[in-house]
Amino acid sequence: MSAPSFRIPAMDVLRGCAVMGILWMNITAFALPQAVYFNPRAGGALSAGDALFWLISFLLFDGKMRALFSILFGASMLLLIDREELAGRDGRKVQVIRAAWLFLIGLAHYLLLWWGDILMIYALVGIAALPFVGKEPLSLMKWAFLFFLAHFLICTLSIVSLYGWADAAASPGAAQSVREGYASFAASFTDLRHPAIQSDIQTYRSGFGVILRHHLALFADEWPRGLLFNGLDTLGFMLMGMAMMKGGFLTGRWDPDHYKRTAIHCFLIGLVPMAGLAAWLILSGFPVLSSYGAALAWSFPFRIPLAVGWAAMILWLFARHRDRPLVLRIAAVGRMALSNYIGTSLVMCAIFYGWGLGFFAHLRPVQFPLLLLCAWLVMLLWSAPWLSRFAMGPAEWLWRSLARGKPQKIRKSS
Repeated sequence: MSAPSFRIPAMDVLRGCAVMGILWMNITAFALPQAVYFNPRAGGALSAGDALFWLISFLLFDGKMRALFSILFGASMLLLIDREELAGRDGRKVQVIRAAWLFLIGLAHYLLLWWGDILMIYALVGIAALPFVGKEPLSLMKWAFLFFLAHFLICTLSIVSLYGWADAAASPGAAQSVREGYASFAASFTDLRHPAIQSDIQTYRSGFGVILRHHLALFADEWPRGLLFNGLDTLGFMLMGMAMMKGGFLTGRWDPDHYKRTAIHCFLIGLVPMAGLAAWLILSGFPVLSSYGAALAWSFPFRIPLAVGWAAMILWLFARHRDRPLVLRIAAVGRMALSNYIGTSLVMCAIFYGWGLGFFAHLRPVQFPLLLLCAWLVMLLWSAPWLSRFAMGPAEWLWRSLARGKPQKIRKSS
């Protein structure tokens, strides 16, 4: 009897869509100063095309693809633990070992390529999620929303403190240092000429050594803060993924009409208030605190239904078209999600950073869709042929070999 397969085609398709979709939002951080990720005005005057790209990103991609990725990571943890325990191994111990190596892979990705790495956060949060593995779906959802609430409160308190700073700077008796400090902070999110933005541009147009030293400094100074602002919501989505896996949602076996209704309801719940937020920002000219608050906190509650809506819509389409060549190619992208994620960083850094073509801060957001289409096309074209000859992607092979302590077989038997 052959060993049972733990691959779920529906989840491969979801993962493929997620790794392709996450690039839509990440490309801004690859190509432009970090401040632009929070406020599009930081990159200079916006054309209509630039504003449209921001609008699509804000409504459909920002935070939603990372949430979908986190949902799938949580579900995959259950599959891994089940597989290891069926093989007579300690599934939780294996998960901890895999997480340790994933953290180191993510650290190399962060230092050598891109500051926006999510692998280290997934590694640490994945370990934090282990005590919840045995819980029932309803309990998992309750814990997920408790962590969502904690995340929202942390982000909200951060924004409120900034409003307090702004009020203090605007008061008649404010000290000059307070006024200048807040003015510099505000300009760092709106003025392309600000020293912080110009320093970002100069750094990423420099050589590999300069960028590496910058990333080392960022890791020491800013990465712990990134974990604070991204860890709890990631944990919530992982637990939600476990619940959705146990409830059968992620396996693609629900009735297609059920997926369709779920997608419609979730998009209606999430998109309407997101559109209101977007309209407020555009009509008010992207004020500093409003833009920062919307990116960090105010949009978060609506990311939850939108992430589920994305999953439901993809699964509805999968149920109707599962044998189409394009769907099979997207599934191959998902099976090689780690390779495609890191490979995308390598290609984008080679395009934008000084050690490559040096296009950093030279392209406008309106030009990004063409690059995105090319990157998606490459993922779709290389993943399936690779998997026709090899059992897994190169990054997946490295991760599995490190976790097992010996090189794993990668080439398929003829």
